[in-house]
Amino acid sequence: MGDAHGHTAPPAPASASASAWGRWAIPVVWALAAVGSVLVVAAAYSGRRVWFGDDAPGAVYVALGMVLAASVIASMALQLASREPHGFVGRVSASIAGAVVVVAVAALALLPVVL
Repeated sequence: MGDAHGHTAPPAPASASASAWGRWAIPVVWALAAVGSVLVVAAAYSGRRVWFGDDAPGAVYVALGMVLAASVIASMALQLASREPHGFVGRVSASIAGAVVVVAVAALALLPVVL
């Protein structure tokens, strides 16, 4: 439809769905970090003592580091898959920041097991 002067509105950009995918990928990364953290915490509280060949008390934090690393890689992969360059750094930063908060909470929850 045009306005009174016959001008029409420009069509929606083709990347609108890609941008929406990029925004939905943020909570997906947070959920990945949450699931991985819950698995590590549950295994630690169930009595698992050896993590990646290390039986030191703080070795459980290596597993949490792996969860965070997987979250960072997933964040980059999902945002690159969105093929939307506008806002890329902000979306990746939000994904990683949320994952860091989730893993930090899990690290605090592990203090009674480690100490």
